Amino acid sequence: MLSIPANDYRELAKKRLPKQLFDYIDGGSYDERTLAENSSALSRIELRQKVLVDVSDIDFTTSLLGTDYDLPLALAPVGLAGSFARRGEVQAVKAADKHNIPFCLSTLSICSMEEIADHASKPFWYQLYMIRERNIVNNMIKRAAAVGCETLILTVDLPFPGARYRDVRNGMYGDDSLWNKLKRLYQFVSHPRWLFDVGIKGGPVVFGNLVDELSMANSMAHLQAWVSSQFDPSVSWQDLAWVREQWQGKLIIKGVMTADDARLASEYGVDGIIVSNHGGRQLDTVPATINAIEGVVQAAGANVDVMMDSGIRSGLDILKARAMGADGCLIGRAWVYALAARGEEGVDQLLTNLKEELRIAMALTGNQSAKGIARDSIIRP
Repeated sequence: MLSIPANDYRELAKKRLPKQLFDYIDGGSYDERTLAENSSALSRIELRQKVLVDVSDIDFTTSLLGTDYDLPLALAPVGLAGSFARRGEVQAVKAADKHNIPFCLSTLSICSMEEIADHASKPFWYQLYMIRERNIVNNMIKRAAAVGCETLILTVDLPFPGARYRDVRNGMYGDDSLWNKLKRLYQFVSHPRWLFDVGIKGGPVVFGNLVDELSMANSMAHLQAWVSSQFDPSVSWQDLAWVREQWQGKLIIKGVMTADDARLASEYGVDGIIVSNHGGRQLDTVPATINAIEGVVQAAGANVDVMMDSGIRSGLDILKARAMGADGCLIGRAWVYALAARGEEGVDQLLTNLKEELRIAMALTGNQSAKGIARDSIIRP
């Protein structure tokens, strides 16, 4: 049964969240052109309707990294997700497990990987940044293995954070001046429902995976300083090889946008690639991911699963991505909007709706299985 679409959850989240938190999840870098183009490029692809095909038994089963899931979809890693709803990552992993799709936990989550493991009924994926102090990276890898993670996502498109001007204007980033503190305080107290749910009942609101690394794990200023000092702009393919040696499970590299990088990633032994422009939050005016996916799939080879994120908002988008060669999709903003609006129930409803949208799209394009979605199901502009 259809419920409300992803963009409706965005409007609900906008009303419920303090401005700086809404802008954090909603915004992009620079003039936000890539942010807009991610969705626009998907909307310009047309679907080819096909009739008189038996679509009475649609099969959504998808294999990612050797595991079968119930949809070609995963919940992408999103930093600070636990600040959008009470213990937000816990609520999200429960919804993902209910629908038998992967949940990816961010290094910059509010809930720690150990807390997520206590509530998850299936192995979740863990997303890792390359940190200057390799002992921190090695410790994160060991912790992820200890809690039962079988898949590690290495994000590689963040040698420096993008220029996200919404976050500067609303006081989320920048100096910890009295003015910025007052702006944050005003935003918080003017949203009492959020303040009670997250700030009072949802504590501790700290960066759960980094409590040993940050002197004040609940401070954005300290996080910003830590990111500036620890995110490593010297990271190279040799560092990917080092991570591959440390991690015995499945390894995905996130942030690939070109065929050349996909070819190298395959040579360095990754199991999966996520075609990603960080949701338009890093380098503005790079192509939309849907326009990059085909070249990456061809270059990666048959032994590497290729997924994409950035701009996925509907079941139609999932079908278009599959038709372009993606093995699966990840949603980020969409699930956080739903989480902020209605918690676990919202994420559950969102996933149910995406599945129903995909069912209708597959039926009307004559596709009986998600694995078999055909390239001729779409018409490129």
